[in-house]
Amino acid sequence: MSKKVKFLSMLVTAVLLLWVGYDMQQLTDSSGFWAYRPLLLLALLTFFITLVRSNFFYSSPWRIRWTSLTTLSGILLYLGFPTMPLTPLIFVAFVPLLLVEHEISRIEEKPFWKIALFSYHTFLVWNITSTFWVSNSSLGGGIFANFVNAALMTIPFMLYSFTKRYLKPNLHAWAFISFWIAYEKLDQYWELTWTWLTLGNTFAQYPSWAQWYEYTGVFGGSLWILLLNVIIFGLVRDHKLWNLSWQTLRLPILLFLIPLILSLGMYASHTDKGVDQNVLVIQPNFEPHYQKFTIPASTQFRKMVDQIKSKLDDDTDYVIMPETVLRNVEISTKANTGYVKELSRQFSKYPDLKIVSGASAYFKSIDSLAIPRRTRRTSLSRDAPIYYESFNAALQLSNNIDTLQFYKKSLLVPGTEIFPYSSLFFFMEGFINSMGGTVAGNGIQAERSVFWNEDSTLAVAPVICYESIYGEYCTEYIRNGANAIFIVTNDGWWDDTPGYKQHLKFASLRAIETRRSIARSANTGSSAYINQRGDILEATNYEEDAVLDSSIKFNNEITFYAVWGDMIARIAILISALLFFNALVHKLTGKKNRVHHNIE
Repeated sequence: MSKKVKFLSMLVTAVLLLWVGYDMQQLTDSSGFWAYRPLLLLALLTFFITLVRSNFFYSSPWRIRWTSLTTLSGILLYLGFPTMPLTPLIFVAFVPLLLVEHEISRIEEKPFWKIALFSYHTFLVWNITSTFWVSNSSLGGGIFANFVNAALMTIPFMLYSFTKRYLKPNLHAWAFISFWIAYEKLDQYWELTWTWLTLGNTFAQYPSWAQWYEYTGVFGGSLWILLLNVIIFGLVRDHKLWNLSWQTLRLPILLFLIPLILSLGMYASHTDKGVDQNVLVIQPNFEPHYQKFTIPASTQFRKMVDQIKSKLDDDTDYVIMPETVLRNVEISTKANTGYVKELSRQFSKYPDLKIVSGASAYFKSIDSLAIPRRTRRTSLSRDAPIYYESFNAALQLSNNIDTLQFYKKSLLVPGTEIFPYSSLFFFMEGFINSMGGTVAGNGIQAERSVFWNEDSTLAVAPVICYESIYGEYCTEYIRNGANAIFIVTNDGWWDDTPGYKQHLKFASLRAIETRRSIARSANTGSSAYINQRGDILEATNYEEDAVLDSSIKFNNEITFYAVWGDMIARIAILISALLFFNALVHKLTGKKNRVHHNIE
């Protein structure tokens, strides 16, 4: 790329970036919505970075080829992922990236950083195109999530690239598969967890393709995708893909068709099990950026009461209301107060009715030791300190049950509900407090508690928003007795973009894994019912006031996956550790299987 072309390209891109940024600021000032503008902003920013590093990306025919191939991989990953309907593309999405890694490894004497940057480019393209909408809730948080998550995805790919130099060729594919699945699983265990792009989530687009998730969970889907990618890559690498013989193509064809046919058969033969319960689902539709926290809580409460009354009858067993719709619920006292007390009064004529709702809750105490330091907040009352702990909670209220049942959301959104690793970054507490913020995150609980009915024969899993994308996490509710899953959420933060649609579709996978029916109540976004084979039923539209009234099955059978969880991922972690230490030993002893020569 000539200096003149580079300068003009950078100038045009910078002007476009400034225009998009200005447009977004104008929309904010006029209470408008960004919608897809963060996608354009992030795409322009990424292109600008490649121009700045044009000597790396565009300085030779080989590098232009590698830039094109890694971009293609990122686009294929996007096109194969929900909500795009081109799911089969996911089975070849890694092939261009694997080809780039293969070529660089054979051409370059020191390939590490080149492979790292080109693979990072693939994952950045995928993250931006599939999860740009995070920026609609927080621009800085969205940029951080996309760029950092792409860097994290680069780690397992680089571990594969490193270890393959010390492995026999027949182990290369297993190294790639194991490292990737191990990364997807380990990403669930830290405070910056963001598993949205787990490969197995792909089949949320077509739940009929993933019925065997009741045995494997989403990592069975990841394994299927990765196996086909490495097999097809091997055919491309060895120039065999275009040899249209059955002997050459039978393995990838059979590997694609057998799991698919098995799943379609399970889908066709499945019948929902359990007892019927009538569930009313409320979608009040208070837009979170400009309405939910400005419209008086009493006005919102009255609207939801009216919505319930419009469909409620003596046959209704449950009402489900969205995340955080009840404000300032105190759990320090056993007495029903505030909106909880009023809700109980409004529906006292229905003693068998159970109302499950999201709530902003708190616990208060004059004893500082009653609350963990990490989540402790302080205020003064008559010159004496009062200590608080806040929760994003769910509660079940019933006039037939003496105790108000609570659940505290325990998988928290980094940044908004938890300050990650606050003990490590303790030195920032003073600065954040001075800016009006707090490092005190929300409180959590150790176990997944469930809400029982009046005679303790049926129970629901109160799953709050972000928690619903974690499969094994949700199986804890099932093992604790849940017969159905109630999801309360608020997906309006992301505007009318693929974010809320992906979130809804992912819930289908929880239904399949546990064979539990789901009722889902969103403040706005999409409320729905989901049956036990993952079909989404009666889904509401974005920005729609809605009340859904239907029955779902409460099932008490336990699936293999609900008992055993992510066994595939645990095996992948073990294999990854063995392969890595094997490579490390070989590196320290100077042994390698790498061949260095030019590509023909």
